[in-house]
Amino acid sequence: MAYSRSSAEKELINAGLVIHMKVGVYCPDNNPTSGGVYTYQMELMCALSELAEGSNHTFVVFTPYPDDLRQFIHSQKIQIIKTPKYSFFPSGFFNGLQYLVGVFFNKLFNYLPLIDNYRHINRFEKLARSCEIGFLWFLTPAFIPVNIPYLATPLDLQHRIQPYFPEVVEGGLWERRESFYSHHLQCASIIVVGTETGRKEIERFFQVPSERIKVLPHPTPRFVVEMAIDKKRDILKKYGIPHNYLFYPAQFWSHKNHANLLLSLQILKQKYNIILPMVFVGSDKGNEKYIRKLISKWELSYQVHILGFVPREDMISLYQNAFALTYMTFFGPDNLPPLEAFALGCPVIASKVSGAEEQLGDAALLVDPKNPEQIADAIFNLYNSPDLRKILIDRGSKRAQKWTGHDYVRNIFSILDEFEAIRRCWK
Repeated sequence: MAYSRSSAEKELINAGLVIHMKVGVYCPDNNPTSGGVYTYQMELMCALSELAEGSNHTFVVFTPYPDDLRQFIHSQKIQIIKTPKYSFFPSGFFNGLQYLVGVFFNKLFNYLPLIDNYRHINRFEKLARSCEIGFLWFLTPAFIPVNIPYLATPLDLQHRIQPYFPEVVEGGLWERRESFYSHHLQCASIIVVGTETGRKEIERFFQVPSERIKVLPHPTPRFVVEMAIDKKRDILKKYGIPHNYLFYPAQFWSHKNHANLLLSLQILKQKYNIILPMVFVGSDKGNEKYIRKLISKWELSYQVHILGFVPREDMISLYQNAFALTYMTFFGPDNLPPLEAFALGCPVIASKVSGAEEQLGDAALLVDPKNPEQIADAIFNLYNSPDLRKILIDRGSKRAQKWTGHDYVRNIFSILDEFEAIRRCWK
């Protein structure tokens, strides 16, 4: 529920007797190959630029890539300042050890002499204070330890829920994630999550009081609407893919579950005598070679098309021309591709992970991602029922329009307004 100022407080504001906050916004990513985090970040930056004039606060965007952001920022109430690039989950044993030592010394002394990789932590806080920042908004899970009140936006805590996946455990990553989130979430003034499921996970694993956690559903990315391209665009010829394909845009992590999706293709063929092409889109995060071996081993090379990373305009057309999105990730509770598919008229079959029912409602067919036969049955039901496909497209369209980036940012403004009464109590 949005925070509402009293009439007396509004009069004080109009009289200039209440000092508004100067809010720092940390925006760390300029790489579209980062996937959902980049899309989420840029959606909110665009909305912030368009709505900042109506806020009670002013904003300073801290980013390692100021030139990339200037094309999106058009408000006089937003300043952009360059910061060093920060590695949040450094790879390799020695970098990981350095990270843990850095966190330890930062907690003890708030100063990191002799640890070059983390020296700029102290510099970042000095920079923020020199800009008179009263509150920091970490736009993504990326975080720099500071002694300034801040808003955190974690996307998942899957290292706690599914610690067996290599990408959350190998090379000491589980310990680094645990140290990172323990400090980041327990010290946060406010935490924003996309679902009640996300709220409960933070309460459960890190004992954060419920009143410090706000639920704001993830918005549908606007680019899928603004950049929508005519279906007749010859995307099939460009990539050499056939009609009526299943579509899965996901980076090649093990938790993205390409393997069980491939097995469902085998079941479709054996059980229903149906052969549907599969199109995989996404950057390799270390698991693509293994998936290619499975494709060869299971004799699916003629059926599966791996396109790698594709530009946004092509991604939109791939959604529009697909028979269905088959989004089989093991991770939740929030995922952006189903929302993109909803907006582009692509029916969705998604994994029934924690939070999926809350995020997607009845607009998607939800299945057990561990069960290839259940995945195959859902695809068959959609293939065999044009009416069901139309129902899902209609429901998805309504869900896509329900929550926008503007809605999200307006609620952030209300959160900032509410916290302002606390923040004005010290210099």
